[in-house]
Amino acid sequence: MAEQETTLAEITFAGDDAVVPFHVEPLDARGRAVQLGPMLDSILARHDYPEPVARLLAEMIVLTVLLGTSLKFDGKFIAQTQTNGAVDLLVVDFTTPSSVRAYARYNEDRLKTAIEDGDTAPEALLGAGILALTVDQGEYTQRYQGIVELSGASMDEVAESYFRQSEQIPTTVKLAVARIARRGDDGFKEGWRAGGMVVQFLPEAPDRMRMPDLPGGDAPDDAQIGETGEFDDTWLETRALVDTVDASELTDPEVGVERLLYRLFHERGVKVFEANPVADDCSCSRERIRTVLESFSPEEFEESIEDGKIEVTCEFCSTHYVFEPAEFEGERSKAQNSAE
Repeated sequence: MAEQETTLAEITFAGDDAVVPFHVEPLDARGRAVQLGPMLDSILARHDYPEPVARLLAEMIVLTVLLGTSLKFDGKFIAQTQTNGAVDLLVVDFTTPSSVRAYARYNEDRLKTAIEDGDTAPEALLGAGILALTVDQGEYTQRYQGIVELSGASMDEVAESYFRQSEQIPTTVKLAVARIARRGDDGFKEGWRAGGMVVQFLPEAPDRMRMPDLPGGDAPDDAQIGETGEFDDTWLETRALVDTVDASELTDPEVGVERLLYRLFHERGVKVFEANPVADDCSCSRERIRTVLESFSPEEFEESIEDGKIEVTCEFCSTHYVFEPAEFEGERSKAQNSAE
């Protein structure tokens, strides 16, 4: 594992918005845990999603940062759902080492009906469709994409199914989201919090299985698939311990990731490693959008003009950009002459 091991005496507690890798050596278990606070609250407040949509997107953000921070290269990890439910699209981009952006798309009428009927469980709002996890190492490499069916299951269950089917890694996932009121200078204020944990069975003993990690992940590079499966006694013990985690523990700022890991694994011994901070950080910019507009055909460019200007709003961060068509005259003339 690439992370630097830290002893208990040297621990600086990670706090919010930092993913903590850990290793329970006697159980051959490796994992990551996180509590998200200000970063998550910033993303969700910007969009002002209805609460059921915000909760779904928060779960996706937790899952994405847990997996994305395991990558050993510069690149992107993208988690995306496409479904036939009231919330038909969730997208979370993680750019190494720490940048997160996310958005959701939903049908207002169908969502309103679901809320009125009290049918707002994640599996009901998402419906049937897929979860795609994409690893993108950059322009000169081939993308890796794993897809798993998303139908009638929670996000935790879908993620576990993905690793069981696509990566053949015994995995247990815990995700939790909450709105918590905290006292500030101006009295009590509600804010979004979320927490999560991904634990995987990755034995190193040669007479047992050594499972592959997510492509580009931080498990040993020489891992090979073996014969032992989900019913290994050690893995069953790990799952039993993780199953004792309550949703409130994952989101409670008074518990903290390190304290929670100690509660779970102190009898076996748990090693924690340097935390990986994550931040609300969209990659959009005026220059990037300008480049896209310059690539438009004359017809597409004309269709983009409304009331004498071009307006673009980033779906991820809601930043609004305004361009004057005259700004592009020189570049578009060059492009047209080149094409001729």
